[in-house]
Amino acid sequence: MSNILSVTTFLPLVGALLIATLNAEAVRNARWIALWTTLITFFVSLLIWWNFDTTTAGFQFVEEYDWLGPLKYKMGVDGISMLFVILTTFLMPLCILASWEAIQDRVKEYMIAFLVLETLMLGVFCALDLALFYLFFEGGLIPMFLIIGVWGGKRRVYASFKFFLYTLLGSVLMLLAMMAMYWHAGTTDIPTLLTTKFPVEMQWWLWIAFFASFAVKMPMWPVHTWLPDAHVEAPTAGSVILAGILLKMGGYGFLRFSLPMFPNASADFTPFIFSLSIIAIIYTSLVALVQDDMKKLIAYSSVAHMGFVTIGIFAASQQGVDGAIFQMLSHGLVSSALFLCVGVIYDRMHTREIAAYGGLADRMPKYAAAFMVFTMANVGLPGTSGFIGEFLTLLAAFKANTWVAILATTGIILSAAYALYLYRRIIFGALQKTNLRGILDLSPREIAIMAPLVLLTIFYGFYPAPVLDVTAASVKNLVQTYQAAQQTSAASLAP
Repeated sequence: MSNILSVTTFLPLVGALLIATLNAEAVRNARWIALWTTLITFFVSLLIWWNFDTTTAGFQFVEEYDWLGPLKYKMGVDGISMLFVILTTFLMPLCILASWEAIQDRVKEYMIAFLVLETLMLGVFCALDLALFYLFFEGGLIPMFLIIGVWGGKRRVYASFKFFLYTLLGSVLMLLAMMAMYWHAGTTDIPTLLTTKFPVEMQWWLWIAFFASFAVKMPMWPVHTWLPDAHVEAPTAGSVILAGILLKMGGYGFLRFSLPMFPNASADFTPFIFSLSIIAIIYTSLVALVQDDMKKLIAYSSVAHMGFVTIGIFAASQQGVDGAIFQMLSHGLVSSALFLCVGVIYDRMHTREIAAYGGLADRMPKYAAAFMVFTMANVGLPGTSGFIGEFLTLLAAFKANTWVAILATTGIILSAAYALYLYRRIIFGALQKTNLRGILDLSPREIAIMAPLVLLTIFYGFYPAPVLDVTAASVKNLVQTYQAAQQTSAASLAP
Protein backbone atom coordinates (compact mmCIF):
# COMPACT_ATOMS: atom_id res chain seq x y z
CA MET A 1 0.00 0.00 0.00
CA SER A 2 3.04 2.30 0.15
CA ASN A 3 2.67 3.63 -3.41
CA ILE A 4 -1.03 3.10 -3.92
CA LEU A 5 -1.77 6.80 -4.45
CA SER A 6 0.78 7.05 -7.25
CA VAL A 7 -0.55 3.84 -8.79
CA THR A 8 -4.11 5.21 -8.72
CA THR A 9 -3.06 8.59 -10.06
CA PHE A 10 -0.87 7.43 -12.93
CA LEU A 11 -2.65 4.22 -13.94
CA PRO A 12 -4.82 6.14 -16.46
CA LEU A 13 -1.61 7.35 -18.15
CA VAL A 14 -0.65 3.71 -18.75
CA GLY A 15 -3.97 3.20 -20.51
CA ALA A 16 -3.40 6.37 -22.54
CA LEU A 17 0.02 5.10 -23.67
CA LEU A 18 -1.48 1.75 -24.68
CA ILE A 19 -4.13 3.51 -26.77
CA ALA A 20 -1.46 5.70 -28.35
CA THR A 21 0.29 2.59 -29.68
CA LEU A 22 -2.84 1.40 -31.53
CA ASN A 23 -3.25 1.95 -35.24
CA ALA A 24 -5.94 4.31 -36.52
CA GLU A 25 -8.41 1.48 -37.27
CA ALA A 26 -8.40 -0.02 -33.76
CA VAL A 27 -11.20 2.24 -32.52
CA ARG A 28 -13.02 -0.55 -30.70
CA ASN A 29 -9.85 -1.50 -28.83
CA ALA A 30 -9.31 2.13 -27.77
CA ARG A 31 -12.76 2.20 -26.18
CA TRP A 32 -12.24 -1.08 -24.33
CA ILE A 33 -8.76 -0.13 -23.08
CA ALA A 34 -10.11 3.19 -21.77
CA LEU A 35 -13.04 1.46 -20.05
CA TRP A 36 -10.93 -1.23 -18.40
CA THR A 37 -8.29 1.29 -17.36
CA THR A 38 -10.86 3.51 -15.62
CA LEU A 39 -12.55 0.50 -14.00
CA ILE A 40 -9.27 -0.85 -12.62
CA THR A 41 -8.37 2.65 -11.38
CA PHE A 42 -11.74 2.82 -9.60
CA PHE A 43 -11.23 -0.55 -7.89
CA VAL A 44 -7.70 0.43 -6.80
CA SER A 45 -9.09 3.67 -5.32
CA LEU A 46 -11.65 1.61 -3.39
CA LEU A 47 -8.71 -0.15 -1.70
CA ILE A 48 -7.54 3.26 -0.46
CA TRP A 49 -11.00 3.97 0.93
CA TRP A 50 -11.21 0.49 2.48
CA ASN A 51 -7.89 0.97 4.31
CA PHE A 52 -8.50 4.61 5.22
CA ASP A 53 -8.43 5.33 8.98
CA THR A 54 -11.42 7.54 9.72
CA THR A 55 -10.28 8.27 13.28
CA THR A 56 -7.27 10.39 12.34
CA ALA A 57 -7.21 13.88 10.87
CA GLY A 58 -3.73 13.64 9.38
CA PHE A 59 -2.65 12.74 5.87
CA GLN A 60 -2.47 9.04 5.07
CA PHE A 61 -0.72 6.88 2.43
CA VAL A 62 1.94 9.62 2.24
CA GLU A 63 4.61 9.23 -0.46
CA GLU A 64 7.57 11.58 -0.62
CA TYR A 65 10.50 11.74 -3.05
CA ASP A 66 13.07 14.43 -3.76
CA TRP A 67 12.42 16.09 -7.08
CA LEU A 68 14.27 19.24 -8.17
CA GLY A 69 16.12 21.19 -5.48
CA PRO A 70 13.59 22.48 -2.97
CA LEU A 71 10.71 20.95 -4.95
CA LYS A 72 9.56 17.44 -4.12
CA TYR A 73 7.03 14.84 -5.14
CA LYS A 74 4.71 14.38 -2.18
CA MET A 75 1.28 12.74 -2.22
CA GLY A 76 -1.24 11.95 0.50
CA VAL A 77 -4.96 12.06 1.32
CA ASP A 78 -7.01 13.06 4.33
CA GLY A 79 -10.74 12.85 5.02
CA ILE A 80 -11.46 15.84 2.78
CA SER A 81 -9.54 14.75 -0.32
CA MET A 82 -10.30 11.01 -0.01
CA LEU A 83 -13.89 11.38 -1.16
CA PHE A 84 -12.98 13.48 -4.19
CA VAL A 85 -10.55 10.80 -5.31
CA ILE A 86 -13.36 8.21 -5.15
CA LEU A 87 -15.80 10.53 -6.95
CA THR A 88 -13.30 11.09 -9.77
CA THR A 89 -12.52 7.42 -10.31
CA PHE A 90 -16.24 6.53 -10.09
CA LEU A 91 -17.39 8.99 -12.74
CA MET A 92 -14.67 8.24 -15.30
CA PRO A 93 -15.92 4.77 -16.41
CA LEU A 94 -19.41 6.27 -16.77
CA CYS A 95 -17.95 8.98 -19.03
CA ILE A 96 -16.27 6.37 -21.22
CA LEU A 97 -19.54 4.41 -21.49
CA ALA A 98 -21.48 7.60 -22.27
CA SER A 99 -19.05 8.31 -25.13
CA TRP A 100 -19.21 4.77 -26.53
CA GLU A 101 -21.49 5.61 -29.48
CA ALA A 102 -21.68 9.41 -29.25
CA ILE A 103 -18.01 9.90 -30.23
CA GLN A 104 -17.17 8.53 -33.69
CA ASP A 105 -14.39 10.88 -34.82
CA ARG A 106 -10.82 10.75 -33.48
CA VAL A 107 -11.82 8.17 -30.89
CA LYS A 108 -8.22 7.34 -29.97
CA GLU A 109 -7.36 10.95 -29.23
CA TYR A 110 -10.62 11.42 -27.29
CA MET A 111 -9.94 8.46 -25.00
CA ILE A 112 -6.33 9.57 -24.46
CA ALA A 113 -7.54 13.08 -23.51
CA PHE A 114 -9.93 11.65 -20.92
CA LEU A 115 -7.35 9.33 -19.38
CA VAL A 116 -4.75 12.11 -19.14
CA LEU A 117 -7.43 14.35 -17.59
CA GLU A 118 -8.20 11.69 -14.97
CA THR A 119 -4.54 11.55 -13.90
CA LEU A 120 -4.36 15.34 -13.59
CA MET A 121 -7.60 15.56 -11.61
CA LEU A 122 -6.52 12.84 -9.18
CA GLY A 123 -3.19 14.62 -8.77
CA VAL A 124 -4.96 17.79 -7.62
CA PHE A 125 -6.63 15.95 -4.74
CA CYS A 126 -3.54 13.95 -3.74
CA ALA A 127 -0.73 16.53 -4.10
CA LEU A 128 0.92 17.64 -0.84
CA ASP A 129 3.37 20.07 -2.42
CA LEU A 130 2.47 23.52 -3.75
CA ALA A 131 4.41 23.15 -7.01
CA LEU A 132 2.99 19.68 -7.63
CA PHE A 133 -0.54 20.90 -6.86
CA TYR A 134 -0.16 23.79 -9.28
CA LEU A 135 1.13 21.53 -12.08
CA PHE A 136 -1.85 19.20 -11.73
CA PHE A 137 -4.32 22.06 -11.21
CA GLU A 138 -3.26 23.91 -14.35
CA GLY A 139 -2.44 20.80 -16.38
CA GLY A 140 -6.08 19.75 -16.29
CA LEU A 141 -6.95 22.78 -18.43
CA ILE A 142 -5.21 21.33 -21.49
CA PRO A 143 -7.16 18.06 -22.03
CA MET A 144 -10.44 19.77 -21.08
CA PHE A 145 -9.68 22.57 -23.54
CA LEU A 146 -9.16 19.93 -26.26
CA ILE A 147 -12.27 17.94 -25.32
CA ILE A 148 -14.47 21.03 -25.69
CA GLY A 149 -12.59 22.53 -28.64
CA VAL A 150 -12.33 19.37 -30.77
CA TRP A 151 -15.42 17.32 -29.91
CA GLY A 152 -17.79 20.12 -28.86
CA GLY A 153 -20.70 21.84 -30.61
CA LYS A 154 -20.89 24.61 -33.20
CA ARG A 155 -19.39 27.32 -30.94
CA ARG A 156 -16.80 24.98 -29.40
CA VAL A 157 -13.76 27.12 -30.22
CA TYR A 158 -15.27 30.19 -28.53
CA ALA A 159 -16.36 28.17 -25.48
CA SER A 160 -13.01 26.37 -25.10
CA PHE A 161 -10.96 29.57 -25.28
CA LYS A 162 -13.30 31.32 -22.84
CA PHE A 163 -12.96 28.41 -20.41
CA PHE A 164 -9.17 28.36 -20.81
CA LEU A 165 -8.61 32.10 -20.44
CA TYR A 166 -10.90 32.56 -17.43
CA THR A 167 -9.33 29.74 -15.46
CA LEU A 168 -5.75 30.49 -16.52
CA LEU A 169 -5.91 34.20 -15.62
CA GLY A 170 -7.28 33.40 -12.17
CA SER A 171 -4.52 30.88 -11.58
CA VAL A 172 -1.70 33.30 -12.45
CA LEU A 173 -2.45 35.21 -9.24
CA MET A 174 -2.44 31.94 -7.30
CA LEU A 175 1.03 31.16 -8.66
CA LEU A 176 2.32 34.52 -7.42
CA ALA A 177 0.80 33.81 -4.00
CA MET A 178 2.48 30.40 -3.89
CA MET A 179 5.84 32.02 -4.63
CA ALA A 180 5.27 34.51 -1.80
CA MET A 181 4.40 31.65 0.57
CA TYR A 182 7.63 29.85 -0.37
CA TRP A 183 9.72 32.98 0.23
CA HIS A 184 8.08 33.48 3.63
CA ALA A 185 8.05 29.88 4.89
CA GLY A 186 11.02 28.46 2.98
CA THR A 187 9.06 25.40 1.88
CA THR A 188 6.39 24.27 -0.57
CA ASP A 189 5.29 21.41 1.70
CA ILE A 190 1.53 21.73 2.24
CA PRO A 191 1.38 19.99 5.70
CA THR A 192 4.12 22.36 6.91
CA LEU A 193 2.34 25.39 5.45
CA LEU A 194 -0.86 24.35 7.22
CA THR A 195 0.93 24.95 10.53
CA THR A 196 2.67 28.15 9.39
CA LYS A 197 1.25 31.36 10.84
CA PHE A 198 1.32 33.97 8.09
CA PRO A 199 1.12 37.65 9.14
CA VAL A 200 -2.43 39.00 8.99
CA GLU A 201 -1.57 41.64 6.37
CA MET A 202 0.06 38.98 4.20
CA GLN A 203 -2.93 36.67 4.66
CA TRP A 204 -5.20 39.25 3.01
CA TRP A 205 -3.18 39.37 -0.20
CA LEU A 206 -2.64 35.62 -0.29
CA TRP A 207 -6.35 34.99 0.31
CA ILE A 208 -7.34 37.32 -2.55
CA ALA A 209 -4.88 35.65 -4.93
CA PHE A 210 -6.14 32.16 -4.14
CA PHE A 211 -9.73 33.38 -4.26
CA ALA A 212 -9.20 34.65 -7.82
CA SER A 213 -8.39 31.11 -8.93
CA PHE A 214 -10.87 29.12 -6.85
CA ALA A 215 -13.80 31.49 -7.46
CA VAL A 216 -13.40 31.08 -11.23
CA LYS A 217 -13.07 27.31 -10.91
CA MET A 218 -16.24 26.80 -8.85
CA PRO A 219 -17.47 29.16 -10.45
CA MET A 220 -18.82 31.95 -8.23
CA TRP A 221 -20.85 34.92 -9.40
CA PRO A 222 -19.86 37.11 -11.31
CA VAL A 223 -17.02 35.04 -12.85
CA HIS A 224 -19.39 32.19 -13.76
CA THR A 225 -20.14 33.18 -17.36
CA TRP A 226 -17.68 30.70 -18.88
CA LEU A 227 -19.56 27.72 -17.43
CA PRO A 228 -22.86 27.79 -19.41
CA ASP A 229 -20.97 28.20 -22.68
CA ALA A 230 -18.56 25.40 -21.82
CA HIS A 231 -21.40 23.06 -20.82
CA VAL A 232 -23.50 23.76 -23.88
CA GLU A 233 -20.64 23.16 -26.32
CA ALA A 234 -18.92 20.27 -24.52
CA PRO A 235 -19.75 16.65 -25.40
CA THR A 236 -21.89 14.88 -22.80
CA ALA A 237 -18.94 13.28 -20.99
CA GLY A 238 -17.14 16.63 -20.98
CA SER A 239 -20.12 18.21 -19.21
CA VAL A 240 -20.13 15.35 -16.69
CA ILE A 241 -16.49 15.97 -15.77
CA LEU A 242 -16.93 19.74 -15.70
CA ALA A 243 -19.89 19.54 -13.31
CA GLY A 244 -18.80 16.46 -11.41
CA ILE A 245 -15.11 17.14 -10.75
CA LEU A 246 -13.61 20.35 -12.12
CA LEU A 247 -16.08 22.63 -10.29
CA LYS A 248 -15.24 20.84 -7.03
CA MET A 249 -11.58 21.85 -7.30
CA GLY A 250 -12.55 25.39 -6.28
CA GLY A 251 -14.34 24.21 -3.15
CA TYR A 252 -11.50 21.82 -2.37
CA GLY A 253 -9.03 24.72 -2.72
CA PHE A 254 -10.96 26.81 -0.22
CA LEU A 255 -10.88 23.90 2.25
CA ARG A 256 -7.23 23.00 1.68
CA PHE A 257 -5.71 26.50 1.46
CA SER A 258 -7.97 29.49 2.22
CA LEU A 259 -9.61 28.41 5.46
CA PRO A 260 -6.68 26.67 7.25
CA MET A 261 -3.74 28.73 5.94
CA PHE A 262 -5.35 32.19 5.98
CA PRO A 263 -7.91 31.94 8.83
CA ASN A 264 -7.88 35.63 9.77
CA ALA A 265 -8.36 36.78 6.19
CA SER A 266 -11.07 34.14 5.70
CA ALA A 267 -12.96 35.50 8.69
CA ASP A 268 -12.64 39.06 7.40
CA PHE A 269 -13.88 38.10 3.93
CA THR A 270 -16.74 35.87 5.14
CA PRO A 271 -19.45 38.59 4.70
CA PHE A 272 -18.13 39.15 1.16
CA ILE A 273 -18.38 35.41 0.39
CA PHE A 274 -21.87 35.20 1.89
CA SER A 275 -23.00 38.13 -0.29
CA LEU A 276 -21.64 36.61 -3.50
CA SER A 277 -23.14 33.24 -2.61
CA ILE A 278 -26.62 34.67 -2.00
CA ILE A 279 -26.50 36.56 -5.31
CA ALA A 280 -25.37 33.38 -7.08
CA ILE A 281 -28.16 31.28 -5.54
CA ILE A 282 -30.97 33.72 -6.34
CA TYR A 283 -29.76 35.32 -9.58
CA THR A 284 -28.63 32.18 -11.40
CA SER A 285 -31.78 30.32 -10.30
CA LEU A 286 -33.88 33.05 -11.90
CA VAL A 287 -31.72 32.90 -15.03
CA ALA A 288 -32.19 29.10 -15.13
CA LEU A 289 -35.96 29.62 -15.16
CA VAL A 290 -35.91 31.36 -18.54
CA GLN A 291 -33.54 29.00 -20.37
CA ASP A 292 -34.74 27.09 -23.43
CA ASP A 293 -31.64 24.87 -23.66
CA MET A 294 -31.54 21.94 -21.22
CA LYS A 295 -27.78 22.03 -20.72
CA LYS A 296 -27.78 25.74 -20.06
CA LEU A 297 -30.51 25.35 -17.44
CA ILE A 298 -28.54 22.65 -15.61
CA ALA A 299 -25.34 24.73 -15.89
CA TYR A 300 -26.95 27.72 -14.17
CA SER A 301 -28.38 25.30 -11.61
CA SER A 302 -24.80 24.20 -10.85
CA VAL A 303 -23.73 27.78 -10.12
CA ALA A 304 -26.65 28.13 -7.70
CA HIS A 305 -25.81 24.89 -5.91
CA MET A 306 -22.18 25.92 -5.55
CA GLY A 307 -23.48 28.96 -3.65
CA PHE A 308 -24.59 26.60 -0.88
CA VAL A 309 -21.10 25.09 -0.86
CA THR A 310 -19.33 28.42 -0.28
CA ILE A 311 -21.82 29.37 2.43
CA GLY A 312 -21.15 26.08 4.22
CA ILE A 313 -17.36 26.38 3.91
CA PHE A 314 -17.16 29.92 5.25
CA ALA A 315 -19.69 29.30 8.01
CA ALA A 316 -16.60 27.48 9.35
CA SER A 317 -18.42 25.05 11.62
CA GLN A 318 -18.51 21.25 11.68
CA GLN A 319 -22.02 21.24 10.23
CA GLY A 320 -21.18 23.80 7.58
CA VAL A 321 -18.01 22.18 6.26
CA ASP A 322 -19.53 18.69 6.44
CA GLY A 323 -22.54 20.00 4.54
CA ALA A 324 -20.38 21.73 1.94
CA ILE A 325 -18.36 18.57 1.25
CA PHE A 326 -21.50 16.44 1.12
CA GLN A 327 -23.14 18.96 -1.20
CA MET A 328 -20.15 18.84 -3.54
CA LEU A 329 -20.23 15.04 -3.66
CA SER A 330 -24.00 14.94 -4.11
CA HIS A 331 -23.84 17.59 -6.82
CA GLY A 332 -21.08 15.58 -8.49
CA LEU A 333 -23.46 12.62 -8.74
CA VAL A 334 -26.71 14.44 -9.46
CA SER A 335 -25.56 17.10 -11.94
CA SER A 336 -23.48 14.48 -13.78
CA ALA A 337 -26.58 12.30 -13.98
CA LEU A 338 -28.68 15.20 -15.28
CA PHE A 339 -26.16 15.92 -18.04
CA LEU A 340 -26.15 12.21 -18.90
CA CYS A 341 -29.96 12.33 -19.10
CA VAL A 342 -29.71 15.24 -21.53
CA GLY A 343 -27.13 13.28 -23.52
CA VAL A 344 -29.45 10.28 -23.83
CA ILE A 345 -32.17 12.18 -25.69
CA TYR A 346 -29.68 14.41 -27.54
CA ASP A 347 -28.07 11.29 -29.03
CA ARG A 348 -31.50 10.30 -30.35
CA MET A 349 -32.94 13.65 -31.49
CA HIS A 350 -29.82 15.87 -31.85
CA THR A 351 -31.39 18.84 -30.13
CA ARG A 352 -31.31 20.19 -26.56
CA GLU A 353 -34.21 22.60 -27.02
CA ILE A 354 -36.79 22.01 -24.29
CA ALA A 355 -39.60 22.90 -26.69
CA ALA A 356 -38.61 20.02 -28.99
CA TYR A 357 -39.76 17.43 -26.43
CA GLY A 358 -42.85 16.50 -24.47
CA GLY A 359 -44.70 13.35 -23.47
CA LEU A 360 -41.60 11.14 -23.25
CA ALA A 361 -43.14 9.20 -20.35
CA ASP A 362 -45.23 7.31 -22.92
CA ARG A 363 -42.24 6.11 -24.92
CA MET A 364 -39.40 6.15 -22.34
CA PRO A 365 -40.74 5.06 -18.91
CA LYS A 366 -37.31 3.91 -17.60
CA TYR A 367 -35.75 7.16 -18.68
CA ALA A 368 -38.58 9.13 -17.06
CA ALA A 369 -38.11 7.27 -13.76
CA ALA A 370 -34.35 7.87 -13.66
CA PHE A 371 -34.74 11.52 -14.66
CA MET A 372 -37.33 11.97 -11.89
CA VAL A 373 -34.92 10.68 -9.20
CA PHE A 374 -32.21 13.11 -10.30
CA THR A 375 -34.67 16.00 -10.59
CA MET A 376 -35.90 15.38 -7.04
CA ALA A 377 -32.31 15.23 -5.79
CA ASN A 378 -31.51 18.50 -7.59
CA VAL A 379 -34.44 20.10 -5.77
CA GLY A 380 -33.17 18.74 -2.44
CA LEU A 381 -36.06 16.40 -1.67
CA PRO A 382 -35.66 14.51 1.65
CA GLY A 383 -34.64 10.94 0.92
CA THR A 384 -32.17 11.98 -1.76
CA SER A 385 -28.51 12.95 -1.41
CA GLY A 386 -29.31 16.55 -2.41
CA PHE A 387 -31.20 17.11 0.85
CA ILE A 388 -28.37 16.25 3.26
CA GLY A 389 -25.82 18.80 2.07
CA GLU A 390 -28.30 21.66 1.70
CA PHE A 391 -29.84 20.96 5.11
CA LEU A 392 -26.47 20.96 6.89
CA THR A 393 -25.25 24.12 5.14
CA LEU A 394 -28.49 25.95 5.94
CA LEU A 395 -28.24 24.90 9.60
CA ALA A 396 -24.70 26.26 9.75
CA ALA A 397 -25.75 29.44 7.91
CA PHE A 398 -28.60 29.98 10.37
CA LYS A 399 -26.15 29.89 13.27
CA ALA A 400 -23.73 32.21 11.49
CA ASN A 401 -26.22 34.72 10.05
CA THR A 402 -30.00 34.34 10.03
CA TRP A 403 -30.50 36.51 6.94
CA VAL A 404 -28.02 34.46 4.95
CA ALA A 405 -29.99 31.30 5.80
CA ILE A 406 -33.34 32.91 4.92
CA LEU A 407 -32.14 34.26 1.58
CA ALA A 408 -30.35 31.01 0.69
CA THR A 409 -33.54 29.06 1.38
CA THR A 410 -35.26 30.94 -1.44
CA GLY A 411 -32.83 29.13 -3.74
CA ILE A 412 -34.45 25.82 -2.80
CA ILE A 413 -37.86 27.20 -3.79
CA LEU A 414 -36.49 28.51 -7.07
CA SER A 415 -34.68 25.23 -7.79
CA ALA A 416 -38.01 23.42 -7.43
CA ALA A 417 -39.51 25.87 -9.91
CA TYR A 418 -36.95 25.43 -12.70
CA ALA A 419 -36.28 21.71 -12.14
CA LEU A 420 -39.94 20.67 -12.09
CA TYR A 421 -40.70 23.02 -14.99
CA LEU A 422 -37.99 21.29 -17.03
CA TYR A 423 -39.22 17.81 -16.07
CA ARG A 424 -42.86 18.59 -16.85
CA ARG A 425 -42.13 20.00 -20.30
CA ILE A 426 -39.92 17.08 -21.33
CA ILE A 427 -41.58 14.06 -19.70
CA PHE A 428 -45.26 14.85 -19.21
CA GLY A 429 -48.01 16.01 -21.53
CA ALA A 430 -49.29 14.52 -24.77
CA LEU A 431 -46.83 13.01 -27.24
CA GLN A 432 -47.74 15.44 -30.02
CA LYS A 433 -44.50 15.67 -32.00
CA THR A 434 -44.45 12.96 -34.66
CA ASN A 435 -40.64 12.64 -34.66
CA LEU A 436 -40.76 11.52 -31.00
CA ARG A 437 -43.07 8.56 -31.61
CA GLY A 438 -40.23 6.28 -32.62
CA ILE A 439 -37.87 7.27 -29.79
CA LEU A 440 -36.46 4.31 -27.85
CA ASP A 441 -36.10 3.89 -24.09
CA LEU A 442 -32.80 3.36 -22.29
CA SER A 443 -30.50 0.76 -23.82
CA PRO A 444 -28.67 -1.80 -21.62
CA ARG A 445 -25.53 0.37 -21.83
CA GLU A 446 -27.46 3.45 -20.70
CA ILE A 447 -29.10 1.49 -17.88
CA ALA A 448 -25.62 0.43 -16.74
CA ILE A 449 -24.67 4.14 -16.59
CA MET A 450 -27.82 5.35 -14.83
CA ALA A 451 -28.39 2.53 -12.33
CA PRO A 452 -25.39 3.19 -10.02
CA LEU A 453 -26.16 6.92 -10.02
CA VAL A 454 -29.81 6.29 -9.08
CA LEU A 455 -28.83 3.86 -6.32
CA LEU A 456 -26.19 6.16 -4.80
CA THR A 457 -28.46 9.22 -4.97
CA ILE A 458 -31.11 7.40 -2.93
CA PHE A 459 -28.69 5.47 -0.68
CA TYR A 460 -26.82 8.58 0.49
CA GLY A 461 -30.14 10.37 0.97
CA PHE A 462 -31.13 7.82 3.60
CA TYR A 463 -27.69 6.85 4.91
CA PRO A 464 -25.05 9.61 4.64
CA ALA A 465 -22.79 8.06 7.31
CA PRO A 466 -20.20 6.54 4.91
CA VAL A 467 -19.40 10.06 3.67
CA LEU A 468 -19.68 11.94 6.96
CA ASP A 469 -17.61 9.36 8.86
CA VAL A 470 -14.70 9.78 6.44
CA THR A 471 -14.70 13.57 6.70
CA ALA A 472 -15.45 13.91 10.44
CA ALA A 473 -11.92 13.89 11.92
CA SER A 474 -10.34 16.08 9.23
CA VAL A 475 -13.19 18.59 9.30
CA LYS A 476 -13.11 18.74 13.12
CA ASN A 477 -9.38 19.47 13.02
CA LEU A 478 -9.87 22.13 10.33
CA VAL A 479 -12.63 23.89 12.26
CA GLN A 480 -10.72 23.77 15.57
CA THR A 481 -7.59 25.20 13.94
CA TYR A 482 -9.64 27.96 12.33
CA GLN A 483 -11.43 28.85 15.57
CA ALA A 484 -8.17 28.80 17.54
CA ALA A 485 -6.69 31.31 15.09
CA GLN A 486 -9.72 33.56 15.60
CA GLN A 487 -9.36 33.39 19.39
CA THR A 488 -5.63 34.16 19.19
CA SER A 489 -6.33 37.12 16.94
CA ALA A 490 -9.05 38.43 19.24
CA ALA A 491 -6.78 38.07 22.28
CA SER A 492 -3.98 40.01 20.58
CA LEU A 493 -6.37 42.87 19.81
CA ALA A 494 -7.81 42.99 23.34
CA PRO A 495 -6.63 45.98 25.44
